[in-house]
Amino acid sequence: MTRVIVLLMGANYFFTGVFIFVAPQYFYDTVPGVAMMGPFNLHFVRDAGLAFVATGGALLWGGWRYVRSTAIAGAAFVCLHALFHIQVWIMRGTPFDIVTWVNLFSVQAPAWIALVAASKLRLNPEAT
Repeated sequence: MTRVIVLLMGANYFFTGVFIFVAPQYFYDTVPGVAMMGPFNLHFVRDAGLAFVATGGALLWGGWRYVRSTAIAGAAFVCLHALFHIQVWIMRGTPFDIVTWVNLFSVQAPAWIALVAASKLRLNPEAT
C-alpha cells in the first residue's frame, strides 16, 4: 500500500507540474492565494512547474524501483515548499480562509503524506 501511495503522489506532482508549465497564466489566475504573492512572472511560474515535475519524477522512480532514498529526495522539495507556506500563513496573521484550506489540502497534506510514505517504502523484495 505504501508503494501505491508513493506512486499516486508522484503522479499527482508530475501532472500538476506539467499543468503549471503548460498553463501558467491559468494556474496563476485560478489557484487561491497565488496572485496574492505578487505579479505574474512566467519564468518563475514555469520554474515552479518544472520543480513539481522533478518531484513527481523522483517519487515515481523511487516508488517504481523501490528506491527509498530517491522517493524521499522527491518529497524533499514539496515538504520545503509546505514549510514556506506555513511561514506565509503566519505572516498573513493565521487566517482561516479559502487560501488556508487550499493550502492545507493541496500543499500541506500531500507533501507530508508523500514524505511519510516515501520513508516507509520497503526495498524491492525481488532484489534481495
